[in-house]
Amino acid sequence: MEHGGGQGIVPIVTVRTVAETGSTNADMIALAASGAEEGMWLRAERQTAGRGRQGRAWQSPPGNLYASTLVRLRPEDPPPATLALVAAVALEEVVSAYLGHQAARLKWPNDLLLGGAKLSGILLERSGDAIVIGFGVNLAHHPVDLDRPATNLAAHGVTPDPDDFVATLGEAVARWVGRWRGEGLGPVRDRWTLRAHPSGTALTARLPDGSALDGIFERLDNDGALILRLADGTARVIHAGDVFLI
Repeated sequence: MEHGGGQGIVPIVTVRTVAETGSTNADMIALAASGAEEGMWLRAERQTAGRGRQGRAWQSPPGNLYASTLVRLRPEDPPPATLALVAAVALEEVVSAYLGHQAARLKWPNDLLLGGAKLSGILLERSGDAIVIGFGVNLAHHPVDLDRPATNLAAHGVTPDPDDFVATLGEAVARWVGRWRGEGLGPVRDRWTLRAHPSGTALTARLPDGSALDGIFERLDNDGALILRLADGTARVIHAGDVFLI
């Protein structure tokens, strides 16, 4: 079932919840292969084989959000990789609504920080014409053995129910996918820029080949890549990598 919207047809959000699974992303990839439609979500109360970007394990104690959805690509869609920014702005919008006066900040490409500490992770994987988007959000707990600070919403006085949170997130993702599809990347990039580390922020970018670059965040390019201004004045366009605030 679908309903119309200002940016075209947006799928009704449906959420399936399971007590435990290995990985919601892996399950959603299998569901996509069997014909699952855009707008479907899978949430697990616990994962036993959750994973983050670059193959990292994702700790999955009960009480947090572990959920995946999918977008069915169409020929006229913007570049699929830019769905990372779509997912990021949708999640930021939901978290900021729960927090009220407290500001959550985005870090390229799609990490959400609260007080400088990592609140969530987003993993995109492609299977045919489907982009599977996995969300891990620290609602009640956070890991303590990372190479960066982490936090959770409960530590900031907010205790959303995971079912309510995923329903709200599903609506936000559908709305932002509609804008991405109907208006292009521009509005998504504008929202990301508004809610992210400002221009002039010092960053370290760890690249897939193992090298690292220090520089100043300048802006996102038209395709959502990060433009890093180096000490010698040259600019590097970063399409993939881990970014750390200095």
